[in-house]
Amino acid sequence: MSAKHHQRPPFRAEHLGSLLRPKALLDEKHLVDQKKGDQEKLVAIEDESINAIVKEQLDLGFHAVSDGEYRRHMFWGTFFPGLEGFEEVTDFPDDIFRMYVPDIAAFTESGHKPGETVLCTGKIKHVGSTYVDQWNYLKNLLPKENQREAKLTMAAPNWYHLRYKTGRAFPKEVYATDAEYFADIAKAYRAELKILYDNGLRNVQIDDPNLAYFCSEKMLAGFKADGEDSDALFDLYIKLYNDCLAERPSDMHVGVHLCRGNFVGGRHFSEGGYDAIATKLFRNLNVDTYYLEYDTPRSGGFEPLKELPKGKSVILGLITSKFPKLEDIEEMKKKVEQAAKLISEGTGESYEEALDRLGVSPQCGFASHSDGNNVGHDEMVAKLKLVRKLADEIWPGQP
Repeated sequence: MSAKHHQRPPFRAEHLGSLLRPKALLDEKHLVDQKKGDQEKLVAIEDESINAIVKEQLDLGFHAVSDGEYRRHMFWGTFFPGLEGFEEVTDFPDDIFRMYVPDIAAFTESGHKPGETVLCTGKIKHVGSTYVDQWNYLKNLLPKENQREAKLTMAAPNWYHLRYKTGRAFPKEVYATDAEYFADIAKAYRAELKILYDNGLRNVQIDDPNLAYFCSEKMLAGFKADGEDSDALFDLYIKLYNDCLAERPSDMHVGVHLCRGNFVGGRHFSEGGYDAIATKLFRNLNVDTYYLEYDTPRSGGFEPLKELPKGKSVILGLITSKFPKLEDIEEMKKKVEQAAKLISEGTGESYEEALDRLGVSPQCGFASHSDGNNVGHDEMVAKLKLVRKLADEIWPGQP
């Protein structure tokens, strides 16, 4: 990985990428999904909506602006279906899933079956970027000198692996082992990142609820009952990440965002502090920044941040995107202070040096699913203003 300590990005005030869609965009998107809409009209509405939300982010004082993920249905986009060797399917046997993986469990325990999934059906090959057009539209809305600050969110490389039972994520006649499968996933990510870098992207955020699921005692108990080693699988995922990022240039900032689910209406899927994964997550994963969910007790305390080594940053997700009630800014300041003190205890650096490696944000996006959380647009703006105000009061004059 890059030896440099990346800053700006990350910034003192961040958000996690997805923002509430305007009603006109959602209405046309739903019509297109029902084969009743006009795709050209939808693209025009997407363009208009992105233009407006980028301006709004800039007006609010944010630098790591996104397109709100307005062209996506779900936060991860279409990276996997865009690869040769993957197919989006709606007809699949129930027994392919690990039923104790939190998002799968949430559906099955409520009597529902996942409506769709993406399966590896052949040899994996990168055949063109599904992100680059989204990125190029976003960057061209910004002055050239600010384009390096803008952020693109990406799917996690393990996204269509954890949910499946051992040996069910790919055909046995195509890949004999997880290692072979992961090698081609990593190759595809390296190709994607090169295309995006060549088009000017310098700020990447990988969204990965799966890593946070390893904090769930319920999921870990499921692995144990199946006689499987969850620690070994977590290690494989760390290696997969590092292989994906092995060729990234030193001036490309990469962060990973962990949360415990943020489905329609702000529903979460798991609970558990970072204690079980902190050492490996912070010390072995070759990323620059961790965007961590910390809006409720379900994420545990700040003690795991003692494991954060020098040279890495954390964005504390203290403001919830799930509900409209505004947090108390003085309480939020105390939490930042507590986190900085624990980081300094872990590394031996000064409190001020630890504080310099922190920023603040909402814990997750406002619309990980395109239909969004239980907040309105004005309430979302109020949350973003609070993030910016909190950052300004802790780090005056810093972006």
